Amino acid sequence: MAKQSMIEKNKTRIRLSDLDLVKRKALKDIIMSKKTPIDERFQAQLKLAKMRRNGAQTRVRNRCTLTGRPRGYHNRVKMSRIALRELASSGQIPGMTKSSW
Repeated sequence: MAKQSMIEKNKTRIRLSDLDLVKRKALKDIIMSKKTPIDERFQAQLKLAKMRRNGAQTRVRNRCTLTGRPRGYHNRVKMSRIALRELASSGQIPGMTKSSW
């Protein structure tokens, strides 16, 4: 089980990234557009740099929904490999069985 503080910090980052998503995308579109003047692009870069860091999507860490484990994460089921294997072995995930030979 992961530290509760790390799980809560990640939840805060998810919430902040959802809040800043539209504004960040608009600024990045201005920056990447070759049609906008260079001074407008520079001002957009400065605004983007002043935004909070935890509002960036790259700061969000994928974590298991059951245990909070950050490594061995399967994006399709939103679980770590360990939790996925335990649930599959006990038959709690429909259509998934433990593979052994």
